[in-house]
Amino acid sequence: MDKTEREKAQTSIAENRKAFHDFHLLETFEAGIVLLGTEVKSIREGRVNLRDSFARVEDGEVFLYNVNISPYSHRGYADHEPLRRRKLLLHRDEIRKLIGKTVEKGMTLVPVRLYYKNGRVKVAVSLAKGKKDYDKRETIKRREADRETRAAIKSSRR
Repeated sequence: MDKTEREKAQTSIAENRKAFHDFHLLETFEAGIVLLGTEVKSIREGRVNLRDSFARVEDGEVFLYNVNISPYSHRGYADHEPLRRRKLLLHRDEIRKLIGKTVEKGMTLVPVRLYYKNGRVKVAVSLAKGKKDYDKRETIKRREADRETRAAIKSSRR
């Protein structure tokens, strides 16, 4: 299974596994992210965490909150605030679409993963609707059933 050029170019940095557990992901957008130099270097070290992060549309712009980018290890006088809000770069049409969708009750923007694309840091932001507790239990049951069937198939091959 050789990876295509596009898959090689899109190496993943961080994933928000909690988003898959807590939300129904409806539509995903790729966005650029405005970063400082020390933040990029810290991300290249893999010192980033997407847990509990979210995005919000404000005044026709999209901002990312609670993304923890730890300080760069070899920093000098230049430093950044780990939890500062960061601007996302999206097309105007996509922002208009997000404004219309996030006004609906229960809809939110959740960053799903952070990755490199052609040497640039990109973030995949999903339009999501929160899961109820019974939905989460159903997902867990389905995952366990799949795991058990794979184990049964694997043991029957022997």
